[in-house]
Amino acid sequence: MSKYINLHTHTSSKNLNTIEVLNQYPNEFNEAVRFYSIGIHPWYIDLNRLDKDLEIINQKLENNNALAVGECGLDKRISTPVELQKKVFEQQILLAEKHQKPLIIHCVSAFQELIAIKKKLSITVPIIIHGFSKNEILANQLIREGFYLSFGKYLIKNPELKNVFKQLPLNQVFLETDTIEETIEDVYTLAASYKEIEVETVKIQLLKNFKLVFPNYNEDLDD
Repeated sequence: MSKYINLHTHTSSKNLNTIEVLNQYPNEFNEAVRFYSIGIHPWYIDLNRLDKDLEIINQKLENNNALAVGECGLDKRISTPVELQKKVFEQQILLAEKHQKPLIIHCVSAFQELIAIKKKLSITVPIIIHGFSKNEILANQLIREGFYLSFGKYLIKNPELKNVFKQLPLNQVFLETDTIEETIEDVYTLAASYKEIEVETVKIQLLKNFKLVFPNYNEDLDD
């Protein structure tokens, strides 16, 4: 049987049948974490340590266990000026391009800005929007623009997402737990039921997605 992929989580399950990408912050880096993403979340931009944080990210991305940059991105519902958020976000994009690592994105009310930045900077690395919770129109626009969408918390808590998820191509989707108590197995089970397919079919396709997006992952992906 194929392994589960947990694209974004803040807590390790220590499940040997799951590949987990743990979220890390540069100022709270835990050397014991096996596979991780590292980035500056827009909520936690601190100008007093920005240069230091960016240098830590740059250094940690040299490690093969660093799978992605993030979560980083834009959030228009917080007090931090959007222009500052864009500046910090674009600096992290440059690091992702330098190290050829995918981006895991936090985006709130700024999807058109995100699309514009992707085009402006001609981003070549894969971009995954974590915790997607919006409508079919936006989902389809993002898929056309080449983004991957990761579902978790809102897929479980918002039944209205069923129709959004059901019509998306599975080859541009990931699943995650983020901060929820439910397991990645729970998320996969719900996703499979929405698609009206077997859980193993979901696992096989998301494993293919993972191999494509994270080609530098250097451990055995199959049981």
